[in-house]
Amino acid sequence: MHPRCCGIDIHKESVVACLRLQEGRRAKTEVRRFGTTTAELLRLHEWLSHAACTHVAMESTSVYWKPVFNLLEGSFEVVLANAYHIKAVPGRKTDVKDCEWIANLLAHGLIRASFIPPAPIRDLRDLTRHRKSLIRDRVQATNRVHKLLETANIKLANVVADVLGVSGRAMLDALVAGETDPQRLAKLAKGSLIPKVKPLAEALRGGFTSHHAFLLGQMLTQLDQLAAMVAQCDARILEVSKPFEADIQRLQTIVGVGRRSAEVLVSEIGVDMSRFSTAGHLASWARICPGSYESAGKRRSAGTGTGNNWLRTTLLESAWAAAHTRKSYLGAQFRRISKRRGPKRAGIAVAHSILVIAYHMLRNGVDFKDLGADYFDRMNTAKLTRYHLRRLAELGCDVSALAVSA
Repeated sequence: MHPRCCGIDIHKESVVACLRLQEGRRAKTEVRRFGTTTAELLRLHEWLSHAACTHVAMESTSVYWKPVFNLLEGSFEVVLANAYHIKAVPGRKTDVKDCEWIANLLAHGLIRASFIPPAPIRDLRDLTRHRKSLIRDRVQATNRVHKLLETANIKLANVVADVLGVSGRAMLDALVAGETDPQRLAKLAKGSLIPKVKPLAEALRGGFTSHHAFLLGQMLTQLDQLAAMVAQCDARILEVSKPFEADIQRLQTIVGVGRRSAEVLVSEIGVDMSRFSTAGHLASWARICPGSYESAGKRRSAGTGTGNNWLRTTLLESAWAAAHTRKSYLGAQFRRISKRRGPKRAGIAVAHSILVIAYHMLRNGVDFKDLGADYFDRMNTAKLTRYHLRRLAELGCDVSALAVSA
């Protein structure tokens, strides 16, 4: 299928490339080794260009494939392969054999390319993932604050819902400054916490020392820095996502999907749905659908598998948000499945529905239209009527007249 192609085996400090040229029935191969510096990769580019190579394939080895991909992307058809999918038959393994194997698979069209979005989407993806990491770091730092307060027997979390809120932060800053009198600390309460001065004073009576004050000061400084970094990241994402603003606004109309979730959806799956033949293909790629395990005619339970965790986490967060809505199709779907299969499976099902909805909205450029909370009732009116009549009869009610009218 590809008579002039190249397979590349990538490492941290070197890449081994096998150029495969099909001439008639014979295939001629040439193997060369290059470094991973920009100058060496330019030599690789020049060599492939001089040989009129059209396709290049490589494994997704850690992050080492990215410089090679970025440099070759504009000049060749670059195929990024999942290492698990192109694993060779066990035997003698060398770098030369690996690149020859990749080139041979590519020449015969046996490599399924991984989804690589265009550069603007990749930039947005890097930012959204970085923001998610910062938020996780902030959560961890918050948990450390709670642990430190428990160590000092400060039970502030028993009275205050948000220890790092306005009132809680004022008390923590006072503790860092050296104030340990519970009554004075409790008087820093504001708003709805003012009537709780006495419980606050009891909760703030503990063994807080200068050692705890030093550690708490370090943690609060870290939290402030992380909050500032998240704000800067949000501003940068807002700037980078301007070309996709229409799609982001459209996705926000889905029940349970907010601004951040819409940004993650765009950054992870892009806006061009032609890369995925169907919505089921996209759901399978994201591993947000049931697996398949059948042998000897017997079907066994199979999990969803491991896929894009950044996308999966966002979809599940949106699914749980949609589950709390009362007048939406997604909320009704969650409650309907949760009764039979449990909340976790229901959450996966709703996350799958959100992804399918996003696929059709992005592909067709249409707005979200909620089917309504009574959608399932309207679909199965007769079945639902029979069920309730049977339940009434089991409870001892006379349903003969109701059955005739139904």
